This record gives sequence, structure tokens and C-alpha cells, in this order.
Amino acid sequence: MTKTPGNKRETGSVYEDMAARYLTGQGYEILERNFRDRLGEIDIIARQGGYLIFVEVKYRRDTGSGYPEEAVSRQKQQRIRHTASYYLYRRGYGEDVPCRFDVVSITGDEILLFKNAF
Repeated sequence: MTKTPGNKRETGSVYEDMAARYLTGQGYEILERNFRDRLGEIDIIARQGGYLIFVEVKYRRDTGSGYPEEAVSRQKQQRIRHTASYYLYRRGYGEDVPCRFDVVSITGDEILLFKNAF
């Protein structure tokens, strides 16, 4: 089992790295990580099969307090959508670029990918 680092940011980085490696293995091209605007952050931005994909990574040591993917609330989804819109604007993408929102759920060392999660 992977050792969990001391603080939340370190922990997030470890599991975002794990998610990025997993996504690369699934044919995703990682474009950016930790893109931020004033309202939110997108963990991973990637491209695959003609889609621009905004990925939220969630980790839990175990499922005692619920599954990681359950932590992507409506409010969190709204912030991610807003940040994705800002990303598209800042990077000069047109409104016609196909996008989707995926969630990578990590419990212990198990990784699940939810494509088009919201």
C-alpha cells in the first residue's frame, strides 16, 4: 500500500500523480495539472479521442466515510464547470470544442475512472 504523506497538499499531489499515470495508461494526454482560477481548481486537464477532459481526483484511505466519488457534490461540480469555462477562455478554445468531466476515485490503491461523471 502507498504511504500517505503528512499534509493534505502532499497527499493530494501523490494521488494526483497516481491518477495522471493511470490516465496516461488509458490513452489520455495530460495537458495541465492544478489549473486554478479565483473560484476553483481542476486537478487534471487532458485530451483523449477528440475530447478535452477536465478530471477531478478524489482519494479516501477506505470507504468508512463514503466513496471518494461521492465527495464531488453539486457545488463542487459547479465550481469545476466554472473553472473549465475560464480555462477554455484563457486558452483560446472555441465554444464548439467537445468537453467532458471525469472523476478518478482512489480508495487505498484501487483506482476507478468515471467517464462523463457530470
